[in-house]
Amino acid sequence: MSVPIDIIEHMFEYEGMQTATAPRSTRPVRRVDHLGDAQAALERITALRSRVTEMESTRVDTVGLPTADALAPLLPGGSIRVGGAYAVQESVLLAITMLQAASAAGAWCAVVGVPSFGVEAAAAAGIDLERLVLVPDPGDQWLTVTAALADVAQIVLTRPLGRVTPGDVSRLSARLRQRGGALVALGAWPGADVSLRVTASEWSGIGRGHGYLTERRATVTASGRAGAVRPVTAELLLPAADGSVRAVAPAAASGAGTTGSGAAPAVLRPVAVAS
Repeated sequence: MSVPIDIIEHMFEYEGMQTATAPRSTRPVRRVDHLGDAQAALERITALRSRVTEMESTRVDTVGLPTADALAPLLPGGSIRVGGAYAVQESVLLAITMLQAASAAGAWCAVVGVPSFGVEAAAAAGIDLERLVLVPDPGDQWLTVTAALADVAQIVLTRPLGRVTPGDVSRLSARLRQRGGALVALGAWPGADVSLRVTASEWSGIGRGHGYLTERRATVTASGRAGAVRPVTAELLLPAADGSVRAVAPAAASGAGTTGSGAAPAVLRPVAVAS
């Protein structure tokens, strides 16, 4: 009789008491998958690392958009900074030249608020018209249109048609950095990285009251943001006799307006000119 009593006491102590003090839950017991959690965490870390690498690869100090060889000495790093803003004063041709190399490399370009922008002159300068968006007259929505085109074009050329606040500049710069683009303003732009201005120019081709304008020799001065960088100048043919924009050759710079004896006379012919 002692054996059954021992069994009953055992059941009472270890099962009956357990039932009385802590009723079993009817919900299924969740098993912790440590291996799965670790694997998911590793995937999140890998994705985050990939994102950081992607962001670092588009840092403004390491990546730039190409620009014309003639303008490279005027720009820090010899290229257009991603997320940067550039002001070109009073020269549509100089602004077109800013876009030329990036367009030739396959970038989309947009022009906002510049009704005098000549399509034929742009094509002659090397702009790919199939990757060019034109909005000649955006009205008072020019800034909204400029910001919208920054989502699809890598370089946006715009003429400011109203007041631009620091907040507008900051938001547009952030969008340009995110999209890997840059802004070229035809006119003043607050906080522009570089401002380009034609400080002197001289046309050739006109004789004594007759002839055709053939090329323009111009001094272009680049000044940095808020005078942080000393102004840099370059002598450019803007345009040359063949319609291109290029630096003045050293020989031409040293012997301005002179030709050696026996030298073949220059062939003068009219060219399409954008001011």
